[in-house]
Amino acid sequence: MQSTITNVLDRVNSPDDVKQLSLEELNLLADEIRQTIIKRVNITGGHFGPNLGIVEATIALHYVFNSPDDKIVFDVSHQCYPHKMLTGRKESFTNPEKYGIYTGYTAPEESPHDLFKIGHTSTSVSLAAGLAKGRDLRGGKENIIALIGDGSLSGGEAYEGLNNAAVLGSNIIIIINDNDMSIAENQGGLYKNLKLLRDTNGQAENNFFKALGFEYHYIEEGHNIEKLIDLFNKVKDTNHPVVIHMHTIKGKGFEAAELDKESYHWIVPGALDNKEPAPLCESYESIMADYITKKYNKDSSVIAISPATPAVSGFTKEFREKAGIHYTDVGIAEEHAVAFSSGIAKNGGKPILAVMSSFIQRTYDQLSQDLALNSNPVTLMISWASISNADATHLTCFDIPLISNIPNMVYLAPVNKEELLKMLDWSVDQKDYPVAIRVPVGNVISTGSEDTTDYSILNKFKVEECGSEVAIIGLGNFFELAKEVKTKLVSTLGINATLINPHFITGIDEELLNSLKNNHKVVITLEDGVLDGGFGEKIARFYGNSDIKVLNFGAKKEFTDRVPVETLYQRYHLTPDLIVEDIKACL
Repeated sequence: MQSTITNVLDRVNSPDDVKQLSLEELNLLADEIRQTIIKRVNITGGHFGPNLGIVEATIALHYVFNSPDDKIVFDVSHQCYPHKMLTGRKESFTNPEKYGIYTGYTAPEESPHDLFKIGHTSTSVSLAAGLAKGRDLRGGKENIIALIGDGSLSGGEAYEGLNNAAVLGSNIIIIINDNDMSIAENQGGLYKNLKLLRDTNGQAENNFFKALGFEYHYIEEGHNIEKLIDLFNKVKDTNHPVVIHMHTIKGKGFEAAELDKESYHWIVPGALDNKEPAPLCESYESIMADYITKKYNKDSSVIAISPATPAVSGFTKEFREKAGIHYTDVGIAEEHAVAFSSGIAKNGGKPILAVMSSFIQRTYDQLSQDLALNSNPVTLMISWASISNADATHLTCFDIPLISNIPNMVYLAPVNKEELLKMLDWSVDQKDYPVAIRVPVGNVISTGSEDTTDYSILNKFKVEECGSEVAIIGLGNFFELAKEVKTKLVSTLGINATLINPHFITGIDEELLNSLKNNHKVVITLEDGVLDGGFGEKIARFYGNSDIKVLNFGAKKEFTDRVPVETLYQRYHLTPDLIVEDIKACL
């Protein structure tokens, strides 16, 4: 049997090959794709449950439609592994030597079957509606398909896209992949309607999609290739907007993933191997979660908020269950989360909103208008903020320019556990500003003694070690790098540099910076983020009309894609040796 299955995938190098297969072969193909994903993702890590749940639907799509002439947009696109395997890229899943040659998301540079680089949620319907309008303007006839699921319907852009698509008046097919899950549990009233529709086999009179004006079809057996093909053929070449509501099982074919859908949404390499679980270690996220628990037990107005990414912020299942009304998951809706938090703060609550750096990008207008313009005291915890080896869709180095240049906003960069806790304590209880805290990345650093800094005195930098000639300002994650540079300067150039922990990203300590003019020639800044519009430029601007020279070290403004951090550090001169060389040249 294994030989037969393998031979099916061996014969499939394009969607045209899929169309030549019998129903029996299509089902064998689904089995092999599923087993290939399980093996490969266990070795490389990656999105597990979403891809296992979309195998049959992807096969049926390519059997019926004619990609790339017919255009398929995958929402978030973290469920595109089967699609890639059927569109000429299976070697990245079957050949261990080529596992890393393609990204885990759709990428037009890889294949004409991929329309967009996508990694953030709720965008597919808007993009597809645009494709459909572009087709109509040029008189085209191709099918436009949006595949949306995994909680993406909770995002505001999905509603905007549906609202516009419903009145398009031409071919657009929106497939709702309803697996009753987001990353964690689905949240929101729409999902009650989806459940009602599932429970009534799509027959309930209360139907969100029909109310908008879509032709609606429900298919309970979202893993039945034959029935999927029949339905896709029925709607193919339609001349009006259609919704297909498809019930699937996230993690289909791997029992543990079916039972614990949240844990198996994305897995690390080796997660499926039979081995002892790694011991739980303290992390900055667990420190944050523990703090929130203690805080709401003393102050009932405290509430933690997540836009559907609780695990990223340390909000484990146990934390969520214990928190009760002191925790809210608003769904994949970062914009709403910011405005929601602002409203809570305005009416006496103390919201702590935890968002991953890559996803805070979605909230610029809400940060500026709904929050900072109104000076409401929300605490924002920005996680995973750093220069990283992430996919281009999930880079986490743009938050400093985004947040730090909004008036009224205070952005803080703790260096260690004690500073994180002290900043949290000040931020949650103060009533004057929205405060963002850049949660440190990496292993927890602890001084063992309480931080005594008074953060209510804004924009005061801390001189950790006094020196002369060179001053090193190491922001947040890069304070440890600053210490290494100081040591290297002593050993190579005999310079005892001043070492500064700025704490504040949103302002400068003019008094301190002026004092450095007395016995310093060079000031360097180190920031774990993009330089353009960042922290270092504020320092450079301050010294612009003086004799002090300023060197800013950080990331170049560019989209990188899975580039090793070590490579980026070399490119950006973010190693002690390269930094010292630049200082020497400047002196």
